[in-house]
Amino acid sequence: MKSSDNWFKTLVIIVILVVILFFAVKYSIPHFRGEGGCCGGSRKEKLIKPGKIKNVTSTKVVKIEGMRCENCHRRVQNALNSIDGVNAKVNGEKAVAVVKLGRKIEDSELKEAITSLGYSVTSIN
Repeated sequence: MKSSDNWFKTLVIIVILVVILFFAVKYSIPHFRGEGGCCGGSRKEKLIKPGKIKNVTSTKVVKIEGMRCENCHRRVQNALNSIDGVNAKVNGEKAVAVVKLGRKIEDSELKEAITSLGYSVTSIN
């Protein structure tokens, strides 16, 4: 085999790898901006402000797996805050939701609100 044939094959492989890398980076950037496909594509979830609770009866910390971007955090927070008597704030870096309760709410109801979105609850304390 000629050395010019090897050089050409090497060049073709490098070009293919550069093209693959380009598209991998191009389609990863929106995800890192919080616009990832894991939470509905480029649609930004509007944050629902937590309701004010006059008398907090208890506070729970919910550990959550599967949140990958800012939209994931918003989706979980919105789902929890849509429950009457719940004031929740999600910390995406720690993968937890701090939930203040204004009435007795079963852990299963909180868990269902999160798992229905496709995330996993690892603990509720």
